[in-house]
Amino acid sequence: MNTKGTLVHSEWPARSEKWYITPDGEPRGFIRSYALDELWFHTGTACNLACPFCLEGSKPGDNRLQLMRFEDIKPFIDEALTLGVKQFSFTGGEPFVNKDMIRILDYALKYRPCLVLTNATEPLIKRLKQLESLREQAHSLHFRVSLDHFEADRHDAGRGVGMFALALDGLRRLHEMGFVLSVANQILPGISSDLVAKHFADVFRAAGLPENLQRVEFPEFYLPGAEVSAPQITESCMVNYQTEKSRGDFMCAFSRMIVKINGHIKIYACTLVDDDPDYALGDTLAQSLKIPVSMKHHRCYSCFHFGASCSEIKHHD
Repeated sequence: MNTKGTLVHSEWPARSEKWYITPDGEPRGFIRSYALDELWFHTGTACNLACPFCLEGSKPGDNRLQLMRFEDIKPFIDEALTLGVKQFSFTGGEPFVNKDMIRILDYALKYRPCLVLTNATEPLIKRLKQLESLREQAHSLHFRVSLDHFEADRHDAGRGVGMFALALDGLRRLHEMGFVLSVANQILPGISSDLVAKHFADVFRAAGLPENLQRVEFPEFYLPGAEVSAPQITESCMVNYQTEKSRGDFMCAFSRMIVKINGHIKIYACTLVDDDPDYALGDTLAQSLKIPVSMKHHRCYSCFHFGASCSEIKHHD
């Protein structure tokens, strides 16, 4: 690789032609990983809710991505520790549908802080007593809760009647237990960011939560397998419009995600590309970090254009 970030073709692993070349015949942009700061685990696409906009297509009983068991996850926690991982993060589906979730967190928290993405409704609420013991672990546990809108009716339109109030109840109870919290929502079009922040602050205050609770906003990612017309990210795009530092801020530069598909554990480049088999990288974490990651997925454009990231850790100085 030269100093401008272009890639010698022989460095690429065997992938489909689209991995390397855009439809116009231009060399793809890519990201080279510099570390494993964060390891994500997809606990499975099973969920207690069936939100029509879910970027993972999750719903009750879904098994597009299968439930990960403790025995599936432990070897990757152990390997990640040898690579200097800073945090373990968990997404779904709804992670607390997974019967092994408490055991998994109990093990992971012995070694590193953990983040869990959750809807904070029934599966989590019924396990609150089990979560109490995790407060005594060596490292902190952070929950990011999805609130689609600051208006209950708008949130419940996708998640079901009463889910807004239930999620706020879950948030409040987690806050009272002393866990770290944040909230995620999709960018709301047609409303200024300041006004959105004010409305959410009002909701948090009324629910007995800190009004400055951290929020993470995401652009539209579309459903798994969607055919989306997005601008192609070429090699020159990554050199002319990105810097070495900004390339290091892409999640695929410092993280990986473990999933279970058809009984096989796979290592994917990031949390947003598990619907494309080209992004399955190697059999070990160490091996996966050596593979430059193509910017061919339409969700890569959200990272390129909006700076989108599922991560909340400080990962690049």
